[in-house]
Amino acid sequence: MATGSKEKLNVSNMGHQVIIFDFSAIRGLWEIRVKKHKDRQKEEKQRLEKSSLEKIKEEWNFMLECRKKGIPQSKYLKNGFVDTSMEILDKMEKNSQLRKKRALSDASDKERSKYIFQISGEHWTEIPDSLKEQTHLKEWHINNTKIQTIPAYIALFQELKVLELSKNQITHLPVEIGCLKKLKELNVSFNNLKSIPPELGNCENLEKLDLSGNLEIMELPFELSNLKQVTFVDVSANKFPSIPICVLRMSSLLWLDMSSNNLKDLPQDIDRLDQLQTLLLHRNRLTYLPHALINMKKLSMLVVSGEELVEMPTAICESTTGLKFISLKDNRYETIPCQETEEIESERDREKFEKEFMKTYIEDLKERDSVPAYTTKISFSLQL
Repeated sequence: MATGSKEKLNVSNMGHQVIIFDFSAIRGLWEIRVKKHKDRQKEEKQRLEKSSLEKIKEEWNFMLECRKKGIPQSKYLKNGFVDTSMEILDKMEKNSQLRKKRALSDASDKERSKYIFQISGEHWTEIPDSLKEQTHLKEWHINNTKIQTIPAYIALFQELKVLELSKNQITHLPVEIGCLKKLKELNVSFNNLKSIPPELGNCENLEKLDLSGNLEIMELPFELSNLKQVTFVDVSANKFPSIPICVLRMSSLLWLDMSSNNLKDLPQDIDRLDQLQTLLLHRNRLTYLPHALINMKKLSMLVVSGEELVEMPTAICESTTGLKFISLKDNRYETIPCQETEEIESERDREKFEKEFMKTYIEDLKERDSVPAYTTKISFSLQL
C-alpha cells in the first residue's frame, strides 16, 4: 500500500478504481487536535489558580473543615482574613484528640465506678444493708472504719474480684468468702483477725493475699494449699512460729513477707518455692539460714535480721546470681526517738509506721544496680 494521504489503486480484474486512505495521516491529525485541547485545559487551570474565586473556594472549604472539627472562628480569622495554615488544623486536631481521650477516660472511669463499692471513715460501724442489692459489684474498698463484721451475704457477689478491707476492726471472715470463685485480691491487713477460714482455699483464682498487721494470727489452714495462682503473700506483723505448710505449696509465689513474726528457723524444703523472687524475714528470731536457699535460683531479694544469726551459707553472701542479701540491725523492742513518731501509741500503729519505712527502703534497694558484697545494716532506732 502507498504511503500518500490518498492514492488510486488499479484493480484490473474488477474493471474499476478503488480509493484507499492512509490511517497514519488520520492519527496524526487527531494527535494535533488532542494536544491543542490539553493546552487549553492547562491554560484554564492556571487562570483559575490565579483567580480570586479559587482563593475564596479554598477559604470556604477550610472554614467548613474547621466547623466540622469544632474549631472556633477566633482561631483562624485574623483581621477579617482567613488563615488557611494547616498548622491550625493540626494543633486543634491534637487538642481535639486529647479532649476525646479525656472524655473516653472519664466515661471509662464512670463506667468502672458502677462496679465499685467504696466507704471510708470512722463514722462507719457496719456495712449498709442496701449493699446486698448490688450483687453486680466487682470491687469492695472499705478502709479506716470501725466495722467489725463482714456479712454472710457476700456469697451473693459472684463477680467480686477485689476485696480490699484494710485498717478496720474486723474480727473474723465469714466462711461464705469461699464462694467468691472470681476473687483475685484479698487485703484484710491491720484488722483484729486471729484466724482464717479454711473455705478461703476455694478461691482458686486468688493472686494476692495480704493478712499483715493483725498481730494475733498464728497459723493458716492447710486448705490454702489450693491457691496455686497466688503470687503475693504478706503475713507480716503476726505471731507465726514458722512458715505455714500451705504457703510452701503455693507454686506460683513471687513475693513472701514473713517479717515481724516469731520465726526461729526456716524449713529445709523452702526451695520448693522455686519461683520466689523476694523473701522478707527481718524482725524475727532466726539463728541460721538453711542451705536450701542456695537452690532458689530466682531469689533476688533476701532481707533478714542479723542480730542473732550465727550460721548461714557463705554462698548467699557471695552469690553470683544477683541476689541482694540485706542483714538488718532492728531490735524490735527499742523505742524510736524520732519526734514525729512520739504520737505512735499502739503496737499496731508502730507496725504500720515501720512497714511503710521498710517498703520504701526495699523499693530503693531494688532499683539499685549494684549488689551489696556482704551485708547492709540499718537500725530502726536511728533518728530519721
